[in-house]
Amino acid sequence: MTASTPPSTAPLPSSAERRRRNRDEMKGAILTTARQIMGEEGVAALNMHEVARRVGLRTQSLYYYFPSKAALYDALFLLGTRMFHERQEQLLRQHTDVWETLRGAMEAYLGFAQQHPELWQLVFDRTVPGFVPSEESMEESRRLLGVGMQVIMQAIEAGEMTPGLSPAQATDFTSAVMHGLTAAHMANEPQLPPGEGRFGALIPAAVEILRVAWAPGQSNTTAGSTGPGHHTAQG
Repeated sequence: MTASTPPSTAPLPSSAERRRRNRDEMKGAILTTARQIMGEEGVAALNMHEVARRVGLRTQSLYYYFPSKAALYDALFLLGTRMFHERQEQLLRQHTDVWETLRGAMEAYLGFAQQHPELWQLVFDRTVPGFVPSEESMEESRRLLGVGMQVIMQAIEAGEMTPGLSPAQATDFTSAVMHGLTAAHMANEPQLPPGEGRFGALIPAAVEILRVAWAPGQSNTTAGSTGPGHHTAQG
């Protein structure tokens, strides 16, 4: 005879806990479905009626989970920002050299655009007319930008680069290069991996151009630069 398994002594979840879990599961299903629709029909084409139909809810019931389409977009924006933030933090644990980090960041950004194009467009390309992220989402976005700026600041302070720009401006410049190459790649050869294609293959060259131009000892005084630690406000 085999010994019987003793009954579990773990407490059963309360009704409030079960409701919370059910709510979280449904919100997750709604977000997944919304991403599918955006991937199929375009980010700006998200339709609450279609989301409700696919998850098996009445449209009125969908608003219990997200009170407006803007709220659903905002939850997706926050999701995409946090997903890329996690990828960026992982990258920083893998690299210590600033130029390896920058190259890795460009490749990771392109990879994110390929793997999650609907979130990349919503978060980084702002393809939804009139959509304004909430303050919570914008704070997460600022933290994401701050990670890149910290890398630039540390490299300047360590004498690894002299961009002739403030850390904020140098961060904006590298972000513009990264986004430009990714947008061009996604518009022309989205099926090719980072490192291939007309624009994806330019990532190493872009990093090398910056490395040479911002090499320590260079006289890199750029018009509009306000010096390290200061960022000129744009009107």
